Amino acid sequence: MRLSAKSDYALRAMAELGAHAAGHAGSADDHAMKAEDIASSQDIPLRFLLGILNELRHARLVTSQRGIQGGYSLARPASEINLADVIRAIDGPLVSVHDESVATLRYPGPAEPLRDVWMAVRSSLRSVLERVSIADLVSGNLPPAIRRQVEAYQTAEAARGRTVDTEG
Repeated sequence: MRLSAKSDYALRAMAELGAHAAGHAGSADDHAMKAEDIASSQDIPLRFLLGILNELRHARLVTSQRGIQGGYSLARPASEINLADVIRAIDGPLVSVHDESVATLRYPGPAEPLRDVWMAVRSSLRSVLERVSIADLVSGNLPPAIRRQVEAYQTAEAARGRTVDTEG
């Protein structure tokens, strides 16, 4: 899987909005955050971010409010928005081959099992990206099954003699 810069920025913006909302939980303050503040805190080019926020708004993942107190906020609680929702809003299906649905692919001869491989890849991605919410990112507490996968990855990389950054 190759994650586009656009999806990476969208996920970072959503995490920023989730953290902002969490910081205002229980207060009468509006949870809207200025695009300029999101761009600055996540080091995202503002013009690019504005396009991303527009796509997220059309996907009903964020809302926007005009005016001096305006800005962007999550359209629903961070615990109800998973990473797959954000990626699909920006880049479409998690896995496609030649812009075709994996389910409609057909390969001849010895390449026939590739369709099943792509289905397994899609299922694996979904099992991670649909399980992790924006709230999980904000809290830093990933689900236990995801933590186990991270640990398995780190162990496998160490066995290959590769260093894995465990800070982030």
